[in-house]
Amino acid sequence: MTEREYNECVHQYADNVFRFIVKNLRHEEDAKDVVQSAFEKLWRNRDAVETSKSKSYLFTVAYNQMIDHLRKAKRIHLQEEFSAEAKVAHQPVHNMKKALHEALNRLNEVQKSLVMLKDYEGYSYDEIAQITGLNEGQVKVYLHRARLALRNYLVSPENVM
Repeated sequence: MTEREYNECVHQYADNVFRFIVKNLRHEEDAKDVVQSAFEKLWRNRDAVETSKSKSYLFTVAYNQMIDHLRKAKRIHLQEEFSAEAKVAHQPVHNMKKALHEALNRLNEVQKSLVMLKDYEGYSYDEIAQITGLNEGQVKVYLHRARLALRNYLVSPENVM
């Protein structure tokens, strides 16, 4: 990959990668750090990455760094989350966007990422498999289970509007 091709890659994919990461992390500054690290890794490995595969490589790196970031954050804030959950009473959801956001947050990291990649970003099963390192069958199964979990949450009596 040449410097020009790298710059085209940045121009073409930066917004998509950032949107995917920020929707999963829900923290803009952390998302910027993850995206910057992904592009930095692409730059360092530009000689080994084919231009035609730069999108897949970039999303794979960003996804893996996001998962590492989430795991690290969970270890750091686990105690705080438990105490905060104990204090918060369940409140009914009164708008669809908020309900969907809450439902997505209830999914595990992999399920949420798969839903975001397929339904928000529009990637094919094969592309998602390349990005996440899962095989295509696993992507389909995990995505199906994630959608079932979303449906069950959204149609539960306390969440129906």
